[in-house]
Amino acid sequence: MKTSLSSIDRRRFLRGAGVALALPLFETFSSKASSASSPAKKRFATFYLPDGVPMPLKEDPAFQEWSWFPHGVGGDFQLTRCLEPLEPLRQELTVLSGLSHPAARNVHGHSNADQFLTGAATGGAGEYQNSISLDQLYAESVGEQTRFSSLVLSTDGGTGTPRGAHTLSFNRSGRAIPAEHRPKRVFDQLFAKSSDDAARKLALSKSALDDLLEDARSLQRQLSGNDQEALEEYLQSVRETEVKVEKAKRWLDIPFARPNVDHLELDVTPEDPRNYLQTMYDLIYLAFKTDSTRVATYQIGRENGVGISDYLGRAVGFKLTHQLSHQTKEPDGFKNFGTYCRFITEELARFASRLKSTPEPGGEGNMLDHSLLLWGSASSAFHLSRNYPLLLLGGGSMGYRHGQFLKYGRGNEENQATSGISTDAGWRGKMNYEELPLGNLYLTMLQKFGVEATSFAGSAETLSEV
Repeated sequence: MKTSLSSIDRRRFLRGAGVALALPLFETFSSKASSASSPAKKRFATFYLPDGVPMPLKEDPAFQEWSWFPHGVGGDFQLTRCLEPLEPLRQELTVLSGLSHPAARNVHGHSNADQFLTGAATGGAGEYQNSISLDQLYAESVGEQTRFSSLVLSTDGGTGTPRGAHTLSFNRSGRAIPAEHRPKRVFDQLFAKSSDDAARKLALSKSALDDLLEDARSLQRQLSGNDQEALEEYLQSVRETEVKVEKAKRWLDIPFARPNVDHLELDVTPEDPRNYLQTMYDLIYLAFKTDSTRVATYQIGRENGVGISDYLGRAVGFKLTHQLSHQTKEPDGFKNFGTYCRFITEELARFASRLKSTPEPGGEGNMLDHSLLLWGSASSAFHLSRNYPLLLLGGGSMGYRHGQFLKYGRGNEENQATSGISTDAGWRGKMNYEELPLGNLYLTMLQKFGVEATSFAGSAETLSEV
């Protein structure tokens, strides 16, 4: 028998056979839910790429097309092929250079994903202590307003090891928060299963949505014309994501490399990693759209080519991903590495564009206006823990100024001091230029989120240009 729901609950969930699907806020019910006293939603998502990006020297023939950082400065910048998929989002985009965490500048890039969102001195060896990550500090501020305080994802899952993190998120004690890598588990978080029997029915059904359609038809009669279209579009989005989730199971069945086994011959199609990456982005989209959470992190891969994430490069024809950063001096080396980075950018652009094309549920503007996306890596050229490649997207309603390439520091304005490196000798080299602490950007972000913070990661200054 179907549960009787209050009007507030019916605005937030569809129910059937013990399963509940979270819903976005509809204008039909927005008078109470979006009162003048309710602050606008501010969402935050972070995406992390391991192993750095292509950074050829100016004299290299690949420089013009495949250098990751744009050419030019300020509003007069030109995206290379690495970031070209973001061109339609140019006015919602800021590229930053000359920022890094001071505590990590002399640490090999294989060891520094752990501190990307913390700025802690985790070091390259010896005792290990991390601190709270940026996302979790914000989650402490808004987490009680949503079903989940944050969504922590990675391609490899779990926590990994100290200096080999599979997660970007760390709690106030500096302990790693396990990341989920199974799309089905994340998808099911959008459903409330009231009993083992409900879970069994869900598993046996052709679609998780089948038991919800009767409730959807009942709700639809109460909605405005615009909301009826929005409900139909939302259910279609969930259905499409559900199909992708099922397809992504194949990706997770890929065996890990074992000693003396030629894992380069694994049966992985280009569709497998691309579908997996798209599915993870789609799940974040649904979580944001239903206001199930306002904070998400996704570690696209682990440093040092460990784990299933090293097969993501097969989406664009490469057997393994990490080795691309080691082969830049070979013929077409920078082009190959750049082709992979372009694939990663394509999926980021697809996600951001989807947010932009979706009206803000119960609010003004679009979802990208109310969502700040941080994309980056804690390495630049060949695992060098300096001059992090960084992107900010969205967040217009929070006062971000976009359409610019911001260069910070002194002595490396053209990014040449951190380019052309192809050996591990680079990270040991003397730093004869200046960079600003990345904590300056993070403190700026926290304040724009409305968090009462005066310092973060040892930084007490902000960036006025952002």
